[in-house]
Amino acid sequence: MQTSSDGVPSSKSSAIGIWVALALCALTLAWFYFHVPRYGAARAQSALGWLYSAWNGETDYEHGILFPFVIAGIIIYKFKSLRESAGGTSLWGLVAVFVGALFYVAAYRTLQPRIAVAGLPFLLWGCAWYFWGGRLARLLFFPLFFFWLAVPLPSFQQATTHLQLLATSLAHHGSDLLGVETYVEGTTVLPVKGNWQPLNIAHGCSGIRSLMALLMISAAWAYVAKLTLWKRVLLFLMAFPLAIIGNALRVISIFVIAEYGNAEWASTTWHDWSGLLLFYPFSLFLLLVIHSLLEGGLPWKSSGKRQLKRTLIERPTPFRSPEA
Repeated sequence: MQTSSDGVPSSKSSAIGIWVALALCALTLAWFYFHVPRYGAARAQSALGWLYSAWNGETDYEHGILFPFVIAGIIIYKFKSLRESAGGTSLWGLVAVFVGALFYVAAYRTLQPRIAVAGLPFLLWGCAWYFWGGRLARLLFFPLFFFWLAVPLPSFQQATTHLQLLATSLAHHGSDLLGVETYVEGTTVLPVKGNWQPLNIAHGCSGIRSLMALLMISAAWAYVAKLTLWKRVLLFLMAFPLAIIGNALRVISIFVIAEYGNAEWASTTWHDWSGLLLFYPFSLFLLLVIHSLLEGGLPWKSSGKRQLKRTLIERPTPFRSPEA
């Protein structure tokens, strides 16, 4: 083992130097992203401070607070592979860092915090690429840039108009199938019998919140799934129809309970809790079904079969002499 002039192993000195450099990078990023005020109505918020405040019901990004935990979970799940893939330094990482710095400068000049937040994955990814090499950077690409899904888009609610109309139509026809006769005026569903108050399909009931949350879940699910690339993409894209169907089922359940049960309870308590109690279990179950169809069986059982098959292939067959 090579040693430095003072007798300390050079590999140990190099490791210490890397961790010191990483600590300096972390402090620098924390200063610019957590401390420097530039954004918000009074220009008193930092980039990540603005992002945290933007995760609210008005932007339909209330699930944004879950992203750091999901990203941390993915990295922990892949930690063994990350550790094994860590190699030498790569100057290409500095290119990614430079791109991230340009994002931040552009955001600072234009007062657009979204641009600054969009540059953060480049900075983190570039640092990892520079210190640990390209193989590790490839594994970190999805977990870090997955954070882009947490950035609220401008004028996002305008995109909910078509979803509102679709949810209204599905709720109207679905309720008729269950014996609840309704008619539609714009995005308002009214009862034919008139025994409960008309219910308006607001933009929050259009399913956009559920869709964005389900996109987060399906993206992480597809990434950790042991499937080919096209099957992972398909599993991710299934979030769109599942969110629409699941939200329609949730709205229909409100009308059915209002018709046959307690209309006030349906429009208040059940309206507020049906997403958690009905939409997500229904959508996650269908995601599991689709994953199982793509996998050819339940994912955990298929993974066990693959591991057993790999073990049998890699295990050498003992030689047996032919019997006399």
